[in-house]
Order: sequence, then structure tokens, then C-alpha cells
Amino acid sequence: MIIRRATAEDCAAIADIFNYAVVHTAAIWNDTTVDTENRLAWFYQRGNAGYPVLVAQENNLVVGYASFGDWRAFDGFRHTVEHSVYVHPDHHGKGIGRALMEHLIVEARQIGKHVMVAGIESQNAASIALHHKLGFTITAQMPQVGTKFGRWLDLTFMQLQLDNRSEPDLLP
Repeated sequence: MIIRRATAEDCAAIADIFNYAVVHTAAIWNDTTVDTENRLAWFYQRGNAGYPVLVAQENNLVVGYASFGDWRAFDGFRHTVEHSVYVHPDHHGKGIGRALMEHLIVEARQIGKHVMVAGIESQNAASIALHHKLGFTITAQMPQVGTKFGRWLDLTFMQLQLDNRSEPDLLP
């Protein structure tokens, strides 16, 4: 397996992985699937913002993807990002999610981010455990803030401090 920067040609595979999560899991709180054009727009938006989109590739197939973006759209949150990591269901349990996460953390540090946030459906024990292993801590649990599959969903927020800066950079 290799981890590399995604290209526009990867967006169909990214859409397939995204759509599986939409249809079959509570990892993405959408009910509507997307097409390749949607993922292309997302891919270019991330790139234009200076944020990476990474893919895990095995035997010339994209088997997972990861990215991060602004956590909130206010200047005061400019040092914080929220990430997303998704792995094709046929490749769960192979360490792909962890490898993608480790690369994302390096990328976030390289561009000077201070905190990485994870929003995880609270029953996703595997994701919460993985984040703990990578040094994330639970910072909030929000009951019944979402819904999917006819049930309420709880949200667990976790975060990882990426550096030890005592003060933030000031805006120019």
C-alpha cells in the first residue's frame, strides 16, 4: 500500500467510497449520495484552500482517502482543522485508516496547524479507539444532535494538539 496525494482522476473512486459510507454507515450524516463531479468540486476546493487530499492505493486501486479542512469559517479558528478518513469496506482492518491519519497529522503540522478535530458518531468504537491510539482525547459528547436510519445519533468530538506554541500567530 502507498499513501499519495490524490489527483482529479481519483475522484470517481473517492465518490464510491464516500457513497458506501452514506448508504451503509452512520459515519457520514448525509442521506444523499454524490457523483464524481461533486467530489471533483470538493477536491479542487480543498486544494485551493491549501489542504491535502490523500489516497491509499493498493494494487493500483484507491482503497481509502483522507483530507482535512477548516473546522469553522471564522478567523479565530484558523489554526484548527477537522479531518475525514474513509476506507473501502473490503479493506477495513488492514491499518489503512491509521496510515492515512498519520500522514494527515504530518501534513497539518507542516502547514502550521495547532489542533486537529475529529467528529465521530459515538457508537463508532473502532474510530474512537484509533483516535485514542494516535493521541486524540475526547473533548465533548453531544447526545442526539444528528439523525440517520430512523434513529438519533450522538457525536463525540476528539482533538489532537499538533504543536506546543504558547501563543497563536497574529493575522497580518
